[in-house]
Amino acid sequence: MKIILSYLQEYAKAVDKWLLLFCMVWTGILITLNYTLGIESEIIKGLGSRSDQWFALFLVYCSAFVVPYLFAMTCRKHLVTATPMFWLLLLIAPALFALKVSVANPLENRINGVWGDYLTIVTTLPVKLLVVLVPLGILYKILPVERNFWGMTLKNFQWRPYGLMLALMVPLIIFASTQADFLSTYPRLKQITFITQHAENMLVYQFLYEISYGIDFVTIELFFRGFLIFAFARYAGAAVILPMATFYCCIHFGKPLFECISSFFGGLVLGVIAHRTQSIVGGLAVHLGIAWMMEIGGFVGNRI
Repeated sequence: MKIILSYLQEYAKAVDKWLLLFCMVWTGILITLNYTLGIESEIIKGLGSRSDQWFALFLVYCSAFVVPYLFAMTCRKHLVTATPMFWLLLLIAPALFALKVSVANPLENRINGVWGDYLTIVTTLPVKLLVVLVPLGILYKILPVERNFWGMTLKNFQWRPYGLMLALMVPLIIFASTQADFLSTYPRLKQITFITQHAENMLVYQFLYEISYGIDFVTIELFFRGFLIFAFARYAGAAVILPMATFYCCIHFGKPLFECISSFFGGLVLGVIAHRTQSIVGGLAVHLGIAWMMEIGGFVGNRI
């Protein structure tokens, strides 16, 4: 754990304080607007077509990701070296994630009945991984050579610090598991309760669902701690971490407020680790561990 704390201490000393202040204030404004106006839960979800949803999400994600860079380029000019490729990537990032969120599963409504609905649910997140993975694969080939695929490497990796990080999260998850808004959202597993009367071995279907659910965190880590860190670091160095954390926070707008707020700081920590270690594997392990612990917390909390 000492090594993780040393990364954070080094970052705290080196971070541009004005960019940090701006991103924290801007994130607070975006959170307030979302939970006051219901931007994600009501306005965007209420749009009639997926193309409209994509465009609305693109605008939201641009406000979270592009605006901090515009601030840096305007007021902290030494932080960012803008090139035509930088500007292109700056627009590709929110457009790609908006596509990931809004795209439809091609299997949707293809098979009728209970099992068709179940199949749609457990294949949707793997499909969304492919939606992100294919463009990232193309960009990996186009952009200057990286040492590994967007931080997917075990080189010089140590498991112990990340295990301790997960242990520290246990009390927070226990607390969250007593809160009504958390229990109304988790466990996500309750999405498949409708097959209970039709399944002979429910544990198998629940296991497949949780694997599918976990795949989404692979997508998220590849995109946020992989692409948004390593593709932009050549233009902005460690300054890439704060816009990434702001963007990461805004994808939690449909989650309980406490989870949304904490996601900014979680994204910041994971971003520092990814940038310092040049690997996203530790962050992925922590993210998956927290996600599945929240599933357990939601299951136990709802039973109690």
